[in-house]
Amino acid sequence: MAGAITDNRPPAAEGRQGGPLIVTEDAVLLDDLLRLCAAAGARPEVHHGVPERRGSWEAAPLVLVGDDAARRVRGAARRRGVVLVGRDQDDSGVWRRAVEIGADHVLMLPDGEQWLVDRIADVAEGVGRPALTVGVLGGRGGAGASTLACALAVTSAREGRRTLLVDADPLGGGLDVLLGGEAAEGLRWPAFAASRGRVGGGALEESLPELHALRVLSWDRGDSVAIPPQAVRAVLAAARRRGGAVVVDLPRRVDEGVAEALAQLDLGLLVVPADLRAIAAAKRVASLVGMVLRDLRVAVRGPYAPGLDDRQVARLLGLPLAGEVPAEPPLLDGGVPPGGSARGPLARFCTAFWQRVPVEGGGV
Repeated sequence: MAGAITDNRPPAAEGRQGGPLIVTEDAVLLDDLLRLCAAAGARPEVHHGVPERRGSWEAAPLVLVGDDAARRVRGAARRRGVVLVGRDQDDSGVWRRAVEIGADHVLMLPDGEQWLVDRIADVAEGVGRPALTVGVLGGRGGAGASTLACALAVTSAREGRRTLLVDADPLGGGLDVLLGGEAAEGLRWPAFAASRGRVGGGALEESLPELHALRVLSWDRGDSVAIPPQAVRAVLAAARRRGGAVVVDLPRRVDEGVAEALAQLDLGLLVVPADLRAIAAAKRVASLVGMVLRDLRVAVRGPYAPGLDDRQVARLLGLPLAGEVPAEPPLLDGGVPPGGSARGPLARFCTAFWQRVPVEGGGV
């Protein structure tokens, strides 16, 4: 159970990061709150009453007051981000005590555990503007979507953005291979197959292989593992909370997991070779993807069939034109990754793309 109390007071401490302040003498409740803080990746400060250290109460990004301690904090300065935590679902007096201490929320355990873990994780991670999330998929097989996805991510990282590249196609061979990092240490998708609820964004980022100044979530070399839609949702949500840019390489089929990925995209790029058969195939892909993703644009790849140009391909598909993707074969075996040469034609295309859709959130 969790309830909200309307409060128009300005927050006491905007933009601060760190663990919550816990105020309680209830040993059982404290154990539960410490467990939830650990699940959210936060280190709390614990007191039996209002902290004597000046500023500690006001500066904490979140204050969790046990119902046993409500009377002891009545005289504390009013502030945002106070949660009164109890266990007795039938205690109607908890709302009166919440008003007396100026709490924003009343939460009852164990029912409200997931809500509280999410709230603690938000303050611990210092959640700001979410990442701009771009999906890339091919209009037909061999269209070059994976190459473009890698080039977009490599270019974004080279320009100083926090960047995460997500391989959402278990049958694609692995983007880490395309980037020359199949042996790099770090977790792959199978490690996240059991993820549910909240995944810590910082922990996710640190656990993944780092290649060419970006983080990569790809597949291992074992048998294909089906990733449940809940895990896809949890992992991509964590990636978005870190800010910067997230690039997702998508398969052409749309199953439940892919639908979850599509739902978290800001825009999609459909890579289409400029021939009539590819356009016919891409039209079917666009029809399926368009049921979930509103902003889908076409990136045309030559050479062009007679009578076609990039604008006509876009017109035949009924999609906005993102531009013409220049040819640049990937160099593997320790060579330059797609988009790795800043002066190459593919990198110039990617640079122009990021300039048109700037990433305002996220750090370096």
